[in-house]
Amino acid sequence: MRGLTWDHPRGYAPLDELTRLDRAGINPYGVVPEPIEWDRQPLEGFESEPIAKLCETYDVLVIDHPGLGAAVDALVPMEELFEPDELARLRAGTVGRTWDGYHLEGRQWALPLDAAAQVAVARPGVEAPATWPEVADFAQGTRIALCLGGPHAFLMFCALCSGDFLDEESGARALELMAELLALADREVSLLNPIGVLDAMAAGGPDFCPLVYGYATYPLAFSDAPAWPGRAPGSVLGGTGLAVSRRRIGAIGGTVRVHLRRLLSEPVQTRLFPATGGQPAARAAWEAPGFYRDTRATMEAAWIRPRFPGYIALQDGSSALIREGLLARVPAAGLLRNLHKEWRQA
Repeated sequence: MRGLTWDHPRGYAPLDELTRLDRAGINPYGVVPEPIEWDRQPLEGFESEPIAKLCETYDVLVIDHPGLGAAVDALVPMEELFEPDELARLRAGTVGRTWDGYHLEGRQWALPLDAAAQVAVARPGVEAPATWPEVADFAQGTRIALCLGGPHAFLMFCALCSGDFLDEESGARALELMAELLALADREVSLLNPIGVLDAMAAGGPDFCPLVYGYATYPLAFSDAPAWPGRAPGSVLGGTGLAVSRRRIGAIGGTVRVHLRRLLSEPVQTRLFPATGGQPAARAAWEAPGFYRDTRATMEAAWIRPRFPGYIALQDGSSALIREGLLARVPAAGLLRNLHKEWRQA
């Protein structure tokens, strides 16, 4: 069987370790009859490569939920693999709204494997501000970075709007704050993706980033995302899910069930994943002190992105529009009009 994940230790290390243990015949998490051969794709491909196209080659895929809308015809709904009571138990064991991110048109198209949301991050010893007005003040005297690479300019905008990106007042306020912060930020680092931003911070770069997808393995201090006064932290759900291609399901369905059950089991999620650099979706794992407990409130409240066909292209285009507009100092009102025009057409 062939599987596809993303090319970061968080995405492949736990899977590779299970395969290694299977081949050695010493897997304490249960040996499967046929290991999965896992290939990897870059983060950019994971965020934008059409899932349906990948299903032509792969049996099991680690996917991002916004791409589901154009992929359902190529995937096996989990209701065809598991009984309702088992799906209910699996759902009860996941953190936040990770399960709901893969539920579309009345069916469950993937099982949460990894959980993430945008959170605040600081270098050790730097105390992160808790609200967006405080972030604006904090940036005056601290080395900061944003995270605007790839789709992340748009995702920061959505987080600042708490998902209501068509609201005129919220949208204008978000773009004005982003422009204000970018003018004070390390511009080169701010144009990177989350891994690039966190790598730069860990290497002695900026002291603070107010909103970036969290990675538990970095030696940095993560905390809940900033909030507007009187509001819950605004963030956009990330993470990954396990999806199954239709291409050979008749021949491998039984083995696929064994793999999925094992990957979502509590021992694998709470022991193997943290030990090998993974970031589990299990609710029990997010009770651990440190990164998980310090960002769980944000994880629980994170917004689920749209999943209609064409959303991924729209997300990428909107992010480029915001990024280029901020760099060119386009007034917020004009930039917001262009964004709303793109979304209404979509």
